[in-house]
Amino acid sequence: MSVFDKAKAKAEELLGRAEQVYGESHGDAAATIDGEARRLEAEAEEERADRDRDRRDDDGLAGAGAH
Repeated sequence: MSVFDKAKAKAEELLGRAEQVYGESHGDAAATIDGEARRLEAEAEEERADRDRDRRDDDGLAGAGAH
């Protein structure tokens, strides 16, 4: 995930959180649910990117030099 994509996911997460808080404070169930969904989707995208990055960094030789 590029820096741009990571920033976009973080922005989506923050917008979702803001929409969720707005919905909760104004009694707007649709905004609350939409905001929560947006936030969770962005968090999942960030986690997916972190897992992909960790897989690329793993050369599969952990502990190979211990002998």
